[in-house]
Amino acid sequence: MENVLIGQHTHLKAGPAGIVLGLGGVRAEEREAREFVLELLAMFGNRLIPRIDQGVAQLSYANRRRVEIARALATRPRLLMLDEPTAGMNPAESLELAEQIAGFRDLGLTVLLVEHKLDVVTRLADNVIVLDYGEKLAEGPADMVRRDEAVIEAYIGRGAVNA
Repeated sequence: MENVLIGQHTHLKAGPAGIVLGLGGVRAEEREAREFVLELLAMFGNRLIPRIDQGVAQLSYANRRRVEIARALATRPRLLMLDEPTAGMNPAESLELAEQIAGFRDLGLTVLLVEHKLDVVTRLADNVIVLDYGEKLAEGPADMVRRDEAVIEAYIGRGAVNA
């Protein structure tokens, strides 16, 4: 809770004096911030809510990634940039997180995703841009891009193009 709440503090109006004195408005603002954070944590299903009072260091790797994303969401961005959010996760964890990220659309949020796992990209992306050593190979809907010969050759190998 505390780790994600940090992201919410950029939106609080209370100053140092109000916080130290514990004025009523400050307490109400903190209560609203906590309620908002609870809503964010609930977006990750049963992965974070049962662990709300645990330290982040005690969480699994996948849950630490979820906390990082929740903290970013707590800042109330319009654009969320995620760089390989599923890196280091097993396939089941990756697909679960992809489904959770897909739910961010309901927030009216634009997500810029850098990801190497094709199954995650195809679940999330409306538009895909494939780069190879900084050069754009293809751009378009995921189904179209995954059939592009230059993409197949660069990422799967020359033999796969003719297979």
